[in-house]
Amino acid sequence: MELARLDLNLLLVFHHLLREKRVSNVATVLGMSQPAVSSALGRLRASLGDTLFLRTQGGMEPTPYALQLAEPVAAALDGLQQALNVRASFDPVTSERLFTLAMTDVGEMYFLPVLMDALAQAAPGVTLNVVAVTSASLKDDMATGRTDLALGLLPQLQAGFFQQSLFRQPYVCLLREGHPLASKDDLTLPDFAAASHVRVIAAGTGHGRVDEALERQGLQRRIRLTVPHYVALGDVLGHSDLIATVPERFAQRVTRPFDLTTRALPLAVDGSAIHQFWHARLHKDPGHQWLRTLVSQYFGDGSKTSAEQMA
Repeated sequence: MELARLDLNLLLVFHHLLREKRVSNVATVLGMSQPAVSSALGRLRASLGDTLFLRTQGGMEPTPYALQLAEPVAAALDGLQQALNVRASFDPVTSERLFTLAMTDVGEMYFLPVLMDALAQAAPGVTLNVVAVTSASLKDDMATGRTDLALGLLPQLQAGFFQQSLFRQPYVCLLREGHPLASKDDLTLPDFAAASHVRVIAAGTGHGRVDEALERQGLQRRIRLTVPHYVALGDVLGHSDLIATVPERFAQRVTRPFDLTTRALPLAVDGSAIHQFWHARLHKDPGHQWLRTLVSQYFGDGSKTSAEQMA
């Protein structure tokens, strides 16, 4: 059919139905009533001669023809949005924009207190939504705009995304102030190996390579506890004689609240390089550029490696 005979607003409804799968959600996103969304879908069905979506218990499921249209429609709308965003202005003082950030629980503890304070001063109307980097759909969410920015040590985003180096950090040994090993200024390798350890899996990040490095050096640790993330680690270490190998800046956040202390590792382990990642679709968006600059200003180490690059 000829494009001139099609109401392009219907394609916007179509695009969001593919993403949201529910008429009520699309109505909320687009600021329309549910009957208006249903009416738009009916008109699009009539124009294209296809049912497009089938109502199921799991929501509106696209037909094969709708799936065939999905990518070119999304690309067209994305291109138009980028063109409009290039000329759009962004005033942080008056903006009420919502940004979605992906980070680990370590990232939440390290980035959010500082970032929220910075936003309160520079952009009081801007709000954040935080999602986990462990989501299997993270790449797709960033490509479609559901997630704006990802922060951390994220090997899965090394290819196909813009990235900016923020800082490098070593790993340290974290233990409670009253731990028997805390009386020693320097840990020996036998002390470290004989201690009872907490191992943090931290799925979706590169922090697991600490275990790989230790294993390559033939070190057999006594793992007494394995946890999926860092969030409870401070409390666990503060009430036990366990020790953990953690990123330095995480340790800085939890030492005082939980009466913990740190010691240098008695063996060589490469540090971690923390980056911010974003998709090309937002590279020239003024609001996104402002957010990236803010993150770099507060968390970047100012090194020459902090230049933006497409990996």
